[in-house]
Amino acid sequence: MFPFLKNKTKNMKKTGLDDTVSSQELIGEQEDSQEEIVETGLSFHPSWRIEKEQEYVFRFLHNELSPLKRNQISLSGVDLSQENGQVQVTAFVRNSLQKTITMGVVELLLLQEDGTILGRKKIDFSELGELPAESSRPWIFPFEQQDLFTEDIPQSNWKLAFNVTSLQEHSLDLDPEWEKSLSDEDKNKLKDIVKSLPKPAPKEFNLMGLTVKMMENGNLNVTILLRNGHENAIQIQQLPLEILDASGEIVAKGGFQLNDFEVKANTTKPWSFVFPKEMILKSNPDFSSWKAQPIQS
Repeated sequence: MFPFLKNKTKNMKKTGLDDTVSSQELIGEQEDSQEEIVETGLSFHPSWRIEKEQEYVFRFLHNELSPLKRNQISLSGVDLSQENGQVQVTAFVRNSLQKTITMGVVELLLLQEDGTILGRKKIDFSELGELPAESSRPWIFPFEQQDLFTEDIPQSNWKLAFNVTSLQEHSLDLDPEWEKSLSDEDKNKLKDIVKSLPKPAPKEFNLMGLTVKMMENGNLNVTILLRNGHENAIQIQQLPLEILDASGEIVAKGGFQLNDFEVKANTTKPWSFVFPKEMILKSNPDFSSWKAQPIQS
């Protein structure tokens, strides 16, 4: 399967770090005895035809691995090398469940020791085959040039990690005060709205208008969905905001100070903004359609 495997294993030493996630997060499977220590056994893919020397090297490397706890799936980085314009990452894929598992497409991140992302690639783990219970299987993950963000790839203390966030559905993130004040019916309506919308693209942050109302006192009250497609939470201290009506004309604009405001990774957070009448720029706006957007500097 990997014609260069023989040359790779000859002087192979473990230079990578380990990444471990819960089986519940990754494949939705969990067993009892979560604190139970599991020593994995070495497993080779049925299609691998390896010589005794190669098997000895993998067995030696495997014996050096730390045990897992029950309900963990791990990537243990072994070797990183550059071949034919690729960065080829060898790692053990480890399963501490008491059952055979299979995985589908999962995005992997190639990381520096400090967490800096060096590259990312979606991997079809079905090619790995069935991973036996309590086992570790060596595999080689090729990263093409387009998968990498830098040419400066470290030769030690790197990590191959599951991007669990990429598997999670985009979900509703409610502020604690909203959580307390909203009825279950209103919460479910918001969840349905978030679920019905297209998921933001990776690294995308956008705004979507939800409700708009001109108050009797002349203020404009809008509720906006703040949509975070990033893998990390976003902190917002200030938000310069403008509201446009169906004609595309600016109805109101102003800046809002937000204290300790966070939109969690891969979530949508609703928030209400009140434009005082002094910020209103247009009378009798047409709100048959409208949008909210950050003020462009």
